[in-house]
Amino acid sequence: MRHCALNVALYGKTRRWAMTERGAAAVERGPDFLTIGRSGMEWDGSGLTIRIDETTAPIPRRIQGVVRLYPPAVEDRTLSLDTAGRHRWRPIAPCARIEVALNRPNLSWSGQAYFDTNQGDRPLEADFVRWDWSRTPVPGGTAILYDIERQDGPLTLAMRYDAAGGVQDFAAPPALTLPRTRWGIPRRICSAEASVVHTLEDTPFYARSVVAAHMLGGPVTAMHESLSLDRFARPWVQAMLPFRMPRI
Repeated sequence: MRHCALNVALYGKTRRWAMTERGAAAVERGPDFLTIGRSGMEWDGSGLTIRIDETTAPIPRRIQGVVRLYPPAVEDRTLSLDTAGRHRWRPIAPCARIEVALNRPNLSWSGQAYFDTNQGDRPLEADFVRWDWSRTPVPGGTAILYDIERQDGPLTLAMRYDAAGGVQDFAAPPALTLPRTRWGIPRRICSAEASVVHTLEDTPFYARSVVAAHMLGGPVTAMHESLSLDRFARPWVQAMLPFRMPRI
């Protein structure tokens, strides 16, 4: 409750990014809602409404509007990412529909969406070296891959979710190395062939990319992330965080 933020990232021509940390006095929560500063979200049983009112940093610009997410099914299964069960991941809505209506900037669209949650009892860098993750729309559903290097060994998860709520594990292809980012972050994806289409987020410890890959028998376009916890833990990286994540 002492360290809460709503992170909003817009890409393309109208590129904006906000992640302002607030303390417990600016946070309210209940079984079906969460409020952080001027922003908040609420669940009405059929969808999630996210009301955004944030300011970017270091150059202050507003991001304001409403995002509405509709999941056709809700996934109840929670998976452990480490052997001790200290870090847990739940893909709440792997296959969802989204409607975005922003007035600052003036943007609106609808399309596919994904909604998950991570929960942990210790800092990520205490138990993980790095991970690569991808979410890929495939015919009839969504494929999710985790390629994790833990402090106590590797872990690979490969699952295919359908819109009705079903899930099947599948054998992940061997990891393929992708080009490093400008900050030198290594990237890899479990695919027979792959290439980076766009690097959307390029930071000293994290990268988000659009990747063209081959999965489950055909060509796909994946949303991909690479996270280096060893890099994140370095003092010079920690010193840079307040410039992109101010605290109120």
